[in-house]
Amino acid sequence: MLQKDLHSNPKKPSFSRQEQDSPDYDCKMNPVPDYGLNSYKATEELQDKIAIITDDDSNIDRAVAWAFACEGAIVIISYLNEHEVQKKFNKLLVKLVDNPGDISKEEQCKKIIDITLSKFQRIDILVNNAAFQEKALSDYSEYLVKQMILDNNREAIINVGSVQGYNPSAEIIDYATTKAAIVGFTKGLARKLLEKGIRVNCVAPGTTWTPLVMSSFPKNENVTFAEGCPIIRLAQPRELAPAADSSYISE
Repeated sequence: MLQKDLHSNPKKPSFSRQEQDSPDYDCKMNPVPDYGLNSYKATEELQDKIAIITDDDSNIDRAVAWAFACEGAIVIISYLNEHEVQKKFNKLLVKLVDNPGDISKEEQCKKIIDITLSKFQRIDILVNNAAFQEKALSDYSEYLVKQMILDNNREAIINVGSVQGYNPSAEIIDYATTKAAIVGFTKGLARKLLEKGIRVNCVAPGTTWTPLVMSSFPKNENVTFAEGCPIIRLAQPRELAPAADSSYISE
């Protein structure tokens, strides 16, 4: 559940023109991205669910992890050692179990699953959000699905794609192609696993106010790009987190 959005006037752009070089930092952004740390209001509908969330540079995973933890889930998140995620999550998410590593490596994928099963005996939710998720999915989805089927609970797999998978821009056609593949993969996997009681969905965000946006667009274009959005502003990460929380949807 979200509080009333602070940017209530959809006709007025919410963010000033600014840029960053990569690597990018949210602390240098004005305003600082809202991951829901203070604004997310929970109902505890994921109480004691076990969720694996893969990390990427978009920081959308941070908002999803926080929302899931607020809803009562035990969150397992994997990230690269050089990321700033650990210190921020350790301060905020009491139930978070971290496992640093690169999930583009098959051994790391299996390690995450084995550690989770060893500690909690089951996996209820998987959110694929990492930059190398296409490779990682092929590496460990079969292994993970077998483990999820064994306990006969109502599990869910959530793949993070993009609106570019549905409405590609010519300037980033390579990126859009990978996102379209995620959409197709999600729809096929959803049909395959539904009889096993596992729901599969794809969340497709538009342009979101994260550090990645600051370094991905030429100077000032990160703000003017929002003028083409129906709501005429970029999304805050916390506004995307509830999209990953559903109980009666499967692609």
